Amino acid sequence: MKIALAQLNYTVGDIDGNASKIIGAVERAKSEKADLVVFAEQAVSGSPAFDLLRKTTFLELCEDYLEKIASHCDGIAAVVGSPMLMSDGTISAAAYIANGKIERCIGKKYISARREMGYLVPSKGYEYVGICGRKVAIVVGDDLSHIHDMDREAEMIISVNSRRYGKDVLAYRYDSLRKTAFVEGKTLLFINNVGGSAEIVYDGTSCVVDSRGEITLMMKSFEEDFAVYDTAAEYEPVTAMPYSTCNDHTRMMYLAACLGLKDYFGKSGYSKACIGLSGGIDSAVVACIAADALGRENVMALLMPSQFSSDHSVEDAKALAENLGIRYSVLPITEVYKSVTDTLKPITGGTEFDSTEENIQSRIRTIMLMALQNKSGYVLLNSSNKSENALGFCTLYGDTAGAFSVTGDLYKTEMYAVARYINREFGNVIPESTLTKEPSSELHPDQKDSDILPPYDVVDAILVRMIDEGQHREEIINAGFDSEVVEKIHSMIMRNEKKRYQFPPVLRLSSCAFKHERLMPLINKYGY
Repeated sequence: MKIALAQLNYTVGDIDGNASKIIGAVERAKSEKADLVVFAEQAVSGSPAFDLLRKTTFLELCEDYLEKIASHCDGIAAVVGSPMLMSDGTISAAAYIANGKIERCIGKKYISARREMGYLVPSKGYEYVGICGRKVAIVVGDDLSHIHDMDREAEMIISVNSRRYGKDVLAYRYDSLRKTAFVEGKTLLFINNVGGSAEIVYDGTSCVVDSRGEITLMMKSFEEDFAVYDTAAEYEPVTAMPYSTCNDHTRMMYLAACLGLKDYFGKSGYSKACIGLSGGIDSAVVACIAADALGRENVMALLMPSQFSSDHSVEDAKALAENLGIRYSVLPITEVYKSVTDTLKPITGGTEFDSTEENIQSRIRTIMLMALQNKSGYVLLNSSNKSENALGFCTLYGDTAGAFSVTGDLYKTEMYAVARYINREFGNVIPESTLTKEPSSELHPDQKDSDILPPYDVVDAILVRMIDEGQHREEIINAGFDSEVVEKIHSMIMRNEKKRYQFPPVLRLSSCAFKHERLMPLINKYGY
C-alpha cells in the first residue's frame, strides 16, 4: 500500500484556501499512484480556532468543504482532519473518505491542550477502518498517548495531529512515538500540522515509525512537505534526528521564530516591520529574524540614542543595520526627553533621578516607533526576552510595547545562543562587541544589568527551575544556588505579573510559556 503524507500550512478560518491545498495534495497523491493520502488534525478549519469552534455557520462550512474534498477522492482514500458539530458539541475528527464519500468520522477522546478545553468535547476515540484490505487504526491528537493493547489484526496506526513546536518537547515526542510503535508492534504513521498560527508554531516533522520502533521516514521541519510511504518497500532507519544536538536545538529555535513571524505577518495581511535598534543583543536578534523572515526590504529600524547611550552602542546598531541591508534612521531623543522632564518639573522637581526618568526614555522611544507604524504602515516588533519578562525588568508602555514579540519566550542566554548561530550561518552580521559587552539598558550613566542582577547564566538557571520546572525556592537553594539571589528573583517574578498580563502576543517557543502553560492569578497572595 502506498500512503501519501501531506504536511501542509493551514490558516485558521480560511476554509476555502485550506480545502484548495488539500485538494491539490489529493490530486498529487493520485498522480503518484498512492492508495491513501493523510492530512493533519483540523486541516479544513486551521488550528487553533478557539471560539470559531462554537459557531454553527463555521462548522457547517467546514462540513460543506469536506464534502467537496471527498468529491475529488475518486480512486483514492483519504484521512482529513476537521472539526465537526455533534449533538453534544464540537469534536476534533478525522474523516475517513473512500470511493468519493465520507464513510466515517473518528473523533478525539482526550482533550488535553488548554487551547482546546472549553471549545471541544470528547468523542469515542480511535477506530479501525479497512484500507486496501488491511485493518488500520485511525487516532486523533493526544489519543495516541492513551492507546494500549490494540487489535492484533491491525497492521498500522495513522495518527493525525496538530502538535506545536516547543524547544523541550521534540525528543520526548519521538521517543514516545518509537515506544508506542514498538510496544504495539505496528507501523505508526504520524502526520503533523506545520506553520505559524498567531502565538503558536507547528513544526511539522511528520514521520513513519516501523514496528521495531525505528523511524524510517522523517519529513521536513518548519516547511510544507509531501512524501509517499510504500509499505512494501525497505527503508533504512533515520539516524540523524533534527533535534539531537545543542546546535540543532538552537537552529530549530531560530527556524521556529522565523516561521512564526513570517506567518503572523503573512496571515494577518502585514508586510513591513519596524524595530527600535539599540546596539544590544535582543534587538539585534529580532532584527536578524525579521530580515530573514520578511525580507530586508520590509524592515525599518530606528536608532534613538539619549544622552546616556554609549557611542559604541549607536555604532553597533548602525553596523548591524548596514550588514543586514535594512533601512534605518538615527533620531536622538535628548531634546524630547528634556522637554518632557522640564514639563514635569512642577510635580517631580527637586526629586532624585530614578526609574521615573528611565521609563520616560523608554516610552518616548515607543511613541516614535508607533508614529512610524501609524504613518508608514510598519508594524512594531517587540524585542523582549523571557528573562526580563519574568523579572519585570522592562517598562510598561515602553519596551513592552509592540504588535508581536518573536523572542519573548527565549531566555537571555538563549538569545546569545541564537545570536551566535546567526553569525555562524550568515557571516558575523551581529557585531562582536554586541555579543561581548555587558548587558545594559543604558537609561542612566554607566548602567549595567549586573548592578541589580547576577550574571544571566545564573539568573536563567534559576528561572528555568522556577518557571519551566515548577521547583520551589527551597529545592533551588538546596541545589546550590545562593538563597538571597533565589529569594530576590522569586520576589521580582511575583510582583510583576501585572506586566505580563499587558504584554503583546508572544511567540511560544518553550514548553512553558507565560499566560499559557504558566498562567498565574493577577492577584495572588500565595508565595509559591
